[in-house]
Amino acid sequence: MNIILLGPPGSGKGTQGEILARRTGILRVSTGDVLRDAVARGTDLGRRARSYMDQGLLVPDEVIIGLLADVLASAAAARGVIMDGFPRTVKQAEAVDELLEQRGRKVDVVLLLVVPDDELERRILGRAAQAGRTDDNLDALRRRLAAYREQTEPLVDFYRRRGNLVEIPAVGSIPEIAERVRAGVGR
Repeated sequence: MNIILLGPPGSGKGTQGEILARRTGILRVSTGDVLRDAVARGTDLGRRARSYMDQGLLVPDEVIIGLLADVLASAAAARGVIMDGFPRTVKQAEAVDELLEQRGRKVDVVLLLVVPDDELERRILGRAAQAGRTDDNLDALRRRLAAYREQTEPLVDFYRRRGNLVEIPAVGSIPEIAERVRAGVGR
């Protein structure tokens, strides 16, 4: 089963992706984790990614998609993947479709974690206080939300038109949300 988790920053994609991966035994793929792993292993794509990262630039789609292709070709992904925060654009979604199609697979379900902005702010500020993350502040959140709305929200309609989008109310306790995610996946 191939699952995509969508949602704004602070919606719980990482937390729910980890819970879902443990529950299903399906590999969770986070773009950041894949980038850091490729850089640490010194792969060709990792070296290319690092050159962008070292300059503070976004890693281009072609590199990210190449890394995802490597993951999808791995034995660990044989049962499927949970894509956490990727794709972020319609162009990336089309590339994911192509990669999966080459393997006779498809995106089975897209879970959209829905959280009101005031709750996102509360979570981000709480995460900043707890984890000491300097990138978790209201100004950064507002910039990230603007980027999400501009680049990623079009994916909602893209997947809704395909009929595989499930909206998950992502407010409440972590176990309550995890149960809604489980029901959304059908497992």
